[in-house]
Order: sequence, then C-alpha cells, then structure tokens
Amino acid sequence: MQQEAPGGEALEVWIDQDLCTGDGICAQYAPEVFELDIDGLAYVKGADDELLQAPGAVTPVPLPLLTDVVDSAKECPGECIHVRRVVDQVEVYGPGAE
Repeated sequence: MQQEAPGGEALEVWIDQDLCTGDGICAQYAPEVFELDIDGLAYVKGADDELLQAPGAVTPVPLPLLTDVVDSAKECPGECIHVRRVVDQVEVYGPGAE
C-alpha cells in the first residue's frame, strides 16, 4: 500500500549511486528506508528490509518517515536522493525538484 504525503500524493524515493558520497547521512536520518552496502554506497530498502541494488530502484516513502526522508535529501552532500510523486513522476524533493 502506497503512503501519501500531506498533499495527498503517494511518494517514492530512489538514490543515484553514481553521485553517492557514502557519507551515510541518509541512513542516520531514516535507517528504515536507507542503508549503506559493503561497497560504501547508499541504497533504498524494500518493504521486507531487503536492499534494492538495481540502478534506479525505488521504494515507497512511508508517511511516518516523510520528514526524515526529506531531511536526508536536503542534507545529502552528494545530492543523490530523489523523492518524487508516484502519479506523475515529478521530483518534489532532491536535486531535480523545482
């Protein structure tokens, strides 16, 4: 089941590993959503806590963790965390957000 942001839209998050600095800020803010792998890069996690390592892998943003995920995107030194609306794929938080 997709979670919805305050505006009513379901959101998903993905990480561009090509830009990831391995700083780990995302995993500190939202360990339920992000994790560093043995390669030193951050990845999103699936609903079953599985690391999603495919390029461009997305996971839903759980509503209770929305603030933590948004803070992760804002604080990421690599500017590699992208949060977008599911319905139209528009980035709402991250380097591509308007």
